Amino acid sequence: MDWSKAEAPLVDEIAALAEAARAALPPPFRSGAADIAIRVVDFPDEEMLAELDIESPFELTGLYDGIPQTERSVFDQPSRPDVIWLFRRPILDEWAERGTVTLGELVTHILVHEIAHHFGWSDDDIASVDEWWT
Repeated sequence: MDWSKAEAPLVDEIAALAEAARAALPPPFRSGAADIAIRVVDFPDEEMLAELDIESPFELTGLYDGIPQTERSVFDQPSRPDVIWLFRRPILDEWAERGTVTLGELVTHILVHEIAHHFGWSDDDIASVDEWWT
């Protein structure tokens, strides 16, 4: 490949990979994840990093921002939609470091991890069934 003309995937391209991954989910999960907004930006903002006590923006590839289904009440009136944030630059760095997965596979993996949080799974729950996070 002639790398002199290669460009890093843009935000819209990462978003398209995430939407394709959501569309490929099994029906019960796909319907449960249908109303989650997916936002792709280059980096998490300072407020996100501070809330999670993360110093480097490169340490965070994705974030679920919402109320997990296991914590919702019929009395809750949502003020905004649940959002899955995907962070392009950290994703691209992890992709380059791994070197063994496609970008689509990595974006899918991160998206599924964040959707699991939407369904109420903790990081420990996810790690118990997903060897990437152990």
